[in-house]
Amino acid sequence: MSTKPTISFSHLGCEKNRIDTEHIIGLLAQAGYQVDANEELADYVVVNTCSFIQDAREESVRTLVELAEANKKIVIAGCMAQHFQEELLAELPEAVALVGTGDYHKIVDVMQRVEKGDRVTEVSPQPTYIADETTPRYRTTSEGVAYVRIAEGCDYRCAFCIIPHLRGNQRSRTIESIVTEAQQLADQGVKEIILISQITTNYGVDIYGEPKLAELLRALGKVDIPWIRMHYAYPTGLTPKVIAAIQETPNILSYLDLPLQHSHPQILRAMNRPWQGRVNDDIIEKIKASMPNAVLRTTFIVGFPGETEEHHTHLVEFVKRHEFDHVGVFTFSPEEGTPAYSLPNQLPKAVMDTRREEIMQVQQPISAKQNQKSVGQVVDVLIEQENPQTGELIGRSSRFSPEVDGLVYLQGQARLGSIVPAMITDADIYDLYGNLDLSQSSN
Repeated sequence: MSTKPTISFSHLGCEKNRIDTEHIIGLLAQAGYQVDANEELADYVVVNTCSFIQDAREESVRTLVELAEANKKIVIAGCMAQHFQEELLAELPEAVALVGTGDYHKIVDVMQRVEKGDRVTEVSPQPTYIADETTPRYRTTSEGVAYVRIAEGCDYRCAFCIIPHLRGNQRSRTIESIVTEAQQLADQGVKEIILISQITTNYGVDIYGEPKLAELLRALGKVDIPWIRMHYAYPTGLTPKVIAAIQETPNILSYLDLPLQHSHPQILRAMNRPWQGRVNDDIIEKIKASMPNAVLRTTFIVGFPGETEEHHTHLVEFVKRHEFDHVGVFTFSPEEGTPAYSLPNQLPKAVMDTRREEIMQVQQPISAKQNQKSVGQVVDVLIEQENPQTGELIGRSSRFSPEVDGLVYLQGQARLGSIVPAMITDADIYDLYGNLDLSQSSN
């Protein structure tokens, strides 16, 4: 009996891509394929690509070229396969298959056809698939953490964003499906799940006729997972009903990831954001009033076509005024196929870089001030790594989301994947430092 070939994986891009990769690995492993992290030992390498912005595409292309130069047989999956299928097949003879964002569940069939010598393209023009709790999955995160996708795709058409083209319109999973998956993860010992979709506050509109995030959060409150975190909470969707569900459900973290993108009404209108103007200020003040202990993270785009110095100053003052816990800043990337690509008054890269740097400089003392509030406090920390040289433990408090926020560095001993109390003794712009042995900690 012949053994199945060995397949390795390269994951690029966001946590949505990560979940797709985890399902691909799970499906192939279930079908008997050998899965190995070492690309050199693999017969095939599946590259799950990102195509969101130019920088991400360049990283994906670099990865593909390096593998091609190493004479690897490549399966190109994900957003670049969805975006540039014709070009990729023409440019990369080493590519044995292309698998779109809505087709990764067909990976076993794709590999079987590839093994027979076919060059396979499996890319649905309009992605409609979304995996559920029955789809095999091999988690690639640290043992205490898992992402749970509650919906895929997006119905909004922001001027700068290519995601609806890459991932289709919004399609939500049922509350029952999500709760079942959360329970499966709890049974595996997961301590934190992170709910993701394109716009989490729009969850359920497509299948229930109205947003059902509040109901979902309350249902997840019955699952024995200590931390449940949301990403991509659109501010207008943080209704009193949703805020009440967060406050009244003990395992839902008061951590709000608000993708604001800008503060000036003219830029928001040009971006075709679904809400505009000073509603930004009002909404954030209402959130702060109703959830004074909430951790607020946001992202901004600088250098959108037509952004003037006045628009930029408005954004700088907005950042100063609201004192967000965590801020990410991106420079505008003109994406072919989006309305913003052909807008007049495109800004030079140097101007965009300067504006990004200014906002980051404004935010740094604010982040340090917010972190300083934890000094002298006992906080729960999820332990994720241990430094083999020093024995120092590395984890996160509930204020920090994986990979985008800071870390907590601790002295002491604890099991990986456990949540333990720690006394925080020091803080800097991004990270916290402390001690697990509370009796040895000083205030």
